[in-house]
Amino acid sequence: MEIKQRVREQFGATAESYVRSRSHAFGHDLGRLLEWASVRPGELALDVATGGGHTGLALARHGARVILLDLTPEMLEAARRNAVERGIAPAGFIAADAEALPLVDRCVSLLTCRIAPHHFADPAAFVREVARVLAPGGRFLLIDSLSSADHELDELVNELERRRDTSHVRSYTLAEWCGFLAAAGLRVERVEVIYRRHEWEDWTVRSGMSEAARDALARWLLAQDRLCRFLDVEFDRGSIRSFRDDKVLILASSPKLRPQAVPQPEG
Repeated sequence: MEIKQRVREQFGATAESYVRSRSHAFGHDLGRLLEWASVRPGELALDVATGGGHTGLALARHGARVILLDLTPEMLEAARRNAVERGIAPAGFIAADAEALPLVDRCVSLLTCRIAPHHFADPAAFVREVARVLAPGGRFLLIDSLSSADHELDELVNELERRRDTSHVRSYTLAEWCGFLAAAGLRVERVEVIYRRHEWEDWTVRSGMSEAARDALARWLLAQDRLCRFLDVEFDRGSIRSFRDDKVLILASSPKLRPQAVPQPEG
């Protein structure tokens, strides 16, 4: 099945659970993103793969005019209901592909994307689109799952994610993200690794897994000793209670336009 169709099916069926997810609605990573964003009142911002709308609505509360964009129509409708419940009126809602943003060049000064690109078919194409729509000097804030630079652990982390959610494509390393950004002409300004923990039951239930599928995933993980140590798996009476999930927060910027030289009068 084509990747984008898997994403639409996965998140169309689980949209409301992501709106209600505390780890998406709150969390230290969202607070740090808002700090780094330094929102300017009235500026036009775009939140790509908005999911339940939590990041975009937070930017709106800080004064930005925010467009919420998502590939999945059901998810976008859930974000719209979330906005109504919170009494926030975003600048707009767009159902569209992150790798083909339907916006003109250099139109937004702030672009965010939080905990989503591991579902993208072509993250390099997405970053090129970010560079295209950002105004000179614009800011791009990315948060996503961070994979290990160790090849074996990288493979195991991504296998765990795919077993839990077939719409998962890949979590990338920091070096890979820096490569995507540099190739698109964006400059990395700040990087921070944020250590989070997932409650196992919440993490597996939220993705729509059946009880039998959750049990099978737990058995698979418990058989991966090195991965369990890397994820710092915690147990409760022999069952998985929680595990570590590293996220990376990156602030990148679009180059500012160089001032044109003023012609000097001939003398």
